[in-house]
Amino acid sequence: LPGDNELVTAAVCRAVGLPAERIVLGSELERLDPLALERLVEEVDAFARVTPAQKYRIVLTLKARGHAVAFLGDGINDAPSLHAADVGISAMNAVDIAREAADIVLLDRRLSTLHEGIMEGRRAFSSVMTFLLMETSSNFGNVFSMAGAAAILPFLPMLPHQILLNNFLYDLAQIAIPRDRVDPLLTASPRRWDIGFVRAAMLVLGPISSLFDFLTFAVLLALFHADERLFHSGWFVESLVTQCLVVFVIRTARAPWRARPSWFLTLNVLAIVGIGLALPFSPFADVLGFVRLPPSYLLFLAVAVTSYLALVELAKRGLYAWMNHRQRETVRPGRA
Repeated sequence: LPGDNELVTAAVCRAVGLPAERIVLGSELERLDPLALERLVEEVDAFARVTPAQKYRIVLTLKARGHAVAFLGDGINDAPSLHAADVGISAMNAVDIAREAADIVLLDRRLSTLHEGIMEGRRAFSSVMTFLLMETSSNFGNVFSMAGAAAILPFLPMLPHQILLNNFLYDLAQIAIPRDRVDPLLTASPRRWDIGFVRAAMLVLGPISSLFDFLTFAVLLALFHADERLFHSGWFVESLVTQCLVVFVIRTARAPWRARPSWFLTLNVLAIVGIGLALPFSPFADVLGFVRLPPSYLLFLAVAVTSYLALVELAKRGLYAWMNHRQRETVRPGRA
């Protein structure tokens, strides 16, 4: 959005690798109504000879279209646009008013520093979303499972110290999420906080978790005629394994094998899963209230966990398709 003429604007765009096929002059904006400007900002490559008031108007129009807008300026007249943008950027040698209106003040002229910060922020946002999707869906599902089991069993579905141990191990598995290799697809463009997506994921993935919990209950009671200790052992292992391994599905919008996790996350999660599987066979089993699990139950567990992860993958694809459709509807032409 420079105040320079169109020739200078085109030359600068070519120098930095930006398209400049269509450049609109500020004089043309005076004749446009708000709806026409909304359509124009989606099509034009650059503006030229724009006044500070026109810059401000363009920034507001882009925001109304659902775009994340950053504005770089250093003059007094840039202050309104710096303040209106989602992120206002200025430099140390800018005028005082511009620096005060900006969200970010660059200490040097290198925009690569800002780029690195943006990418790190996107990676952090993706890690937070992975954690939230795991926590909300898992806890929501566990509420159903615990309530349903308590209604039909003559004993507690899991003892208090077993629940605490399960949560402790589950939390240990999640501490490696910030060290994960984030899927480039999730950092390719800005992402906004979407509580609707988190809620939808909770309402879809949580019941899927409960479905396999109830399947485990049925197998333990009907096929293995489980007593209290065997039931506790079987559900403890199934609950921990499914909660931990689902991170490999949730952490990416693509198929899990197309976006490899970091070695640190992989080793950490597999180590916790190994500990959970080993506890019923360890010297601590009696103290914790566990008993050895039959080999046939471990075979069932392998099939159930594989089926669970496959179903979560299908549900995840549906959720992302729904989210993308909803976002396109939000910013479709003619809708503010």
